[in-house]
Amino acid sequence: MDFKAFTSAISQITEEKGLNHDRVLEIIEQALASAYKKEYGEKGQVVKAVLDEETGKTDFYRILLVVDHTLVYMDEEQIVEFGLTKAEAKKFLKTEEEEGDMEGKRAKFNLEKHLLIKEAKKENKEIKVGDEIKTLLEQKEDFGRIAAQTAKQVILQKIREAEKENVMKEFKDREGEIVSGIIQRIDGRNIYFDIGKGIGVLPKEEQVRGEFYKEGQRLKLFLLKVEVTTKGPNVVVSRAYPKFISKLFELEVPEINGGQIEIKAIAREAGYRTKIAVESKAEGVDPIGAMVGQRGVRVSAVMSELGGEKIDIIEYAEDPANFIINALSPAKISSVEIHEKNTALAVVPEEQLSLAIGKDGQNVRLAAKLTGWRIDVRGENQEEAVSIKDEDE
Repeated sequence: MDFKAFTSAISQITEEKGLNHDRVLEIIEQALASAYKKEYGEKGQVVKAVLDEETGKTDFYRILLVVDHTLVYMDEEQIVEFGLTKAEAKKFLKTEEEEGDMEGKRAKFNLEKHLLIKEAKKENKEIKVGDEIKTLLEQKEDFGRIAAQTAKQVILQKIREAEKENVMKEFKDREGEIVSGIIQRIDGRNIYFDIGKGIGVLPKEEQVRGEFYKEGQRLKLFLLKVEVTTKGPNVVVSRAYPKFISKLFELEVPEINGGQIEIKAIAREAGYRTKIAVESKAEGVDPIGAMVGQRGVRVSAVMSELGGEKIDIIEYAEDPANFIINALSPAKISSVEIHEKNTALAVVPEEQLSLAIGKDGQNVRLAAKLTGWRIDVRGENQEEAVSIKDEDE
């Protein structure tokens, strides 16, 4: 074996795949053990390979697990073969529950894998149930074609599994955060992003209506969730999720991370308009001014990332009537009547009616989502209110 080339290959794999060096070495040892067992081992045998990185020499061991009745069960032939007493036999017999292969029950005793504790104690009185006994196997260098293919398949499979584990480890704890991604490919309704150590998928329902995507484009994304599928971890990202807006503002407004300002609620129709309610937690801090920034630089940065989506920043109020008045801005509201069943009536000057309702009812609809109240609107000279149905209803 050209060991310099071998160690160089390990380093290359660890770098390209982003895997830990010890994990790659473990995968190679597993592959060598599989190849040895394929060529020289017995069915059911557990073989472990130990590779010396200094010399390139590989030692192979047969592994036996020391067991008792708590770990394994036996059939009647095995009970007779080992000459167990009636009391011992009763413990080792398969239970009715185990007949259904219930999870977490004992394994079937296998002579190639297991060694009874009473047999193990004949050689070592200090040994315990659950310990492993390693026996050095005959050194072999010549592996056949089938064994070599087995080793290759094991390496490829284990590296894929290790990559999937890395994706889970990297992104599971980052759910709800913003990541930066480059569009790698567009496949039907889904868009795939290179997000560093993994691929993020932006499904159709998480895309912004009217937003144009092209390969090579870099965008900020909201890491929505990491799903475990039969094909491995699936990292789902979003640009339409309402909380994406609050995370973008966190990047631009240090007062949010500093705890001086709190985002209380968000209502969004992605690609068109967002309303965001904020509250000051520190005396002398203007929440709206901090969010907008000097000459609008902060809110403009967020809007730019969203392709120009309009953002209304309003001040949160504990009093429902005042909160609704603020939420219906930029319209001027004369009064708000709070009714039963979480319903409110907003009365507005006639010239402000269309502004309060908004195009296709968008302004009042977003205000309702923001406040959690069903809001009806009527002009000061009107008898009947205009009721806007929520798109989600």
